[in-house]
Amino acid sequence: MTDIHELIARVHREEWARVVATLARRLSDLDLAEEMAADAFAIAVERWPAEGVPPNPGAWLTTTAYRKAVDRLRREAKRDEKHREALMLSDTPEPLGAIDDDRLRLIFTCCHPALAMPARVALTLRMVGGLTVAEIARAFLVQESAMGRRITRAKEKIKVAGIPYRVPLREDLPTRVDGVLTVLYLIFNEGYLASDPAQVAVRADLTAEAIRLTRLVRDLLPADGEVVGLLALMLLTEARRTARVSANGELVTLAEQDRGAWDRALIAEGHALVRARLVSGQPPGRYQILAAINAVHTDARDSRDTDWSQIVALYDQLVRVEPSPIVRLNRAVAVAEVDGPEVALAEVDRLPLTEYHAFHATRAELLRRLGRSEQSRAAYERAITLAGNTAEKAYLSRRRDQLVSRP
Repeated sequence: MTDIHELIARVHREEWARVVATLARRLSDLDLAEEMAADAFAIAVERWPAEGVPPNPGAWLTTTAYRKAVDRLRREAKRDEKHREALMLSDTPEPLGAIDDDRLRLIFTCCHPALAMPARVALTLRMVGGLTVAEIARAFLVQESAMGRRITRAKEKIKVAGIPYRVPLREDLPTRVDGVLTVLYLIFNEGYLASDPAQVAVRADLTAEAIRLTRLVRDLLPADGEVVGLLALMLLTEARRTARVSANGELVTLAEQDRGAWDRALIAEGHALVRARLVSGQPPGRYQILAAINAVHTDARDSRDTDWSQIVALYDQLVRVEPSPIVRLNRAVAVAEVDGPEVALAEVDRLPLTEYHAFHATRAELLRRLGRSEQSRAAYERAITLAGNTAEKAYLSRRRDQLVSRP
């Protein structure tokens, strides 16, 4: 080991100037060349003792340093491009008061009220949120090509209309916060159940970042009930993360999760936020009601203790606030526990969600409970085809394979 380190030191003395000079000619940046050369020698210290000294140490160092430099330049170019595209500033930005977080500042900046809400959310998710066009399309339940066109049109509108993307002032925040909350909610959802099969089933990096940013928004707008509601919803959902995927990589449903593995500190914080909103006397919005639903779920020590009637009542309230097909689908799941699977199936079959995997997964479970195995199997098959999350696919496949066909 000592001999190799002595050899590296000798190579350093003999090759340093040549490596730096060669890199500087390629990169036209002496400072970057010296930095990358230093990195290459550091890598040599790690690798050569285990892998052996290469036949031409100088060439190895130059190649390694150059590759690192190219990687760095590509990352910086992409970052700078995204930054410019997100800001699109016409002049010097004004300070955003208490916001001292670059990413949150960009999200507020991109959620420009001149754009329609779907366009501003999609554009912000792409430019700042780190989601791909495919992931955004799945979040909106549209084709990837359609989402790509939507984002392109939003960019074109900004250019044609000359919309200045200035950092908003504090008094501008209330007009932008709805879009910001939607962005954070969809980032969290992509982490909660990744739609890309190439990703891990649950992306803790996304859920943690969404929670961090939502806490910052709450600090900015502490009286906004929907901000508090979204934070509570995220905390109560994140509390169950470690129990949601089994050791063999299969999704674990809420009813089957080990509730002893839930994060009680997050649950306590989430419950406290929900209670605070309940006593505020203000009519709850979407996120507050969703948080209350999750509070009922996490309040039950056993799935059999769940107050399904209360959950149905909360969904009834949510339908009045947001009468979307997905809300009605989730309500039907609760209805099945109160009024039975036949009543729930009748409600589900009226929903226009035939390209949504959860629609078919819900139908499969209801048909299973009704003993209609062949129809259930077909619904599982369709759900598996449409699902992107690997853990969810594994769960649906097992449920399908457990069906027993009737003679």
